[in-house]
Amino acid sequence: MNGFMVEYSSVVFAALAMGSIGLVLGILIAVAAKIFKVESDSRAELVLELLPGANCGGCGKAGCADFAKAVASGELSPGQCPVSSRETVNAIAQALGIENNVSFRKCAVVLCGGDKNQTRNPILYNGVNDCRSASLISGGPKGCAYGCLGLGSCARTCPFGAIEIVNGLAVVHGELCVGCGKCVMACPRKLIKLVNADAQVHIYCSNPEKAPLKRQYCNVPCIGCRKCEKAFPDKFKVEGFRGTVDYDAPQLPTAEEAASVKCPAHCLLTAAEHLAVEHNDPDHENTKEIQ
Repeated sequence: MNGFMVEYSSVVFAALAMGSIGLVLGILIAVAAKIFKVESDSRAELVLELLPGANCGGCGKAGCADFAKAVASGELSPGQCPVSSRETVNAIAQALGIENNVSFRKCAVVLCGGDKNQTRNPILYNGVNDCRSASLISGGPKGCAYGCLGLGSCARTCPFGAIEIVNGLAVVHGELCVGCGKCVMACPRKLIKLVNADAQVHIYCSNPEKAPLKRQYCNVPCIGCRKCEKAFPDKFKVEGFRGTVDYDAPQLPTAEEAASVKCPAHCLLTAAEHLAVEHNDPDHENTKEIQ
């Protein structure tokens, strides 16, 4: 009988002890939760619900949640989300009761036309299928130190499948690109630019060297002839030996204007023409392959 009472008392004591410990811990947790409570921002939560949820980082923030907080606090405007449609931006602005400052949509462009048929490759590269790694090995497999290496690092980085590797050259499908900028960071040669998505025309060359040097390893380099700049000085600019489209110009060059220039180097093309050339469209003539 005494043994039973001792065992019963031990069980009761253990239960009381556990209950007391649980009560104390519960009180401590409740106090800690009250002290360290983080107030949620209902405005940020509303913005987050309206966002597409791509978490691409194109806005400059870590993800949609951080972007929503920045919009709610006034740090960023709804239009700075590259993935959101105009309707989404309008909905966010209306929900927050703020002015809708919609910036122009951006699109990536790879400023190089030197595919494997147009460039001389001084070395046979048989290494890691990564542009950054290849660029560390004698500058990469292509002779042009400013040309696209074509190993697809940008295409693999793009979360929207907007970049295709054709003939050893990266080309962008504008209808799929949202301008998130991940490809820009992936390119070790800084060939990819984010430009106004309404831009139809580009000069597909990033080499700043003199024309004779470029011609040694590429058939389609910009030779700095200034024909485009002379024809449309408010839409093109030539710095040194390389021409570029003035993407900040009030009026961007049209396809008709680009055709009227008759670029002797065949590097001034519309995005559609550039893609068609790389796909060997019979309606477009490729320049002669380097022997």
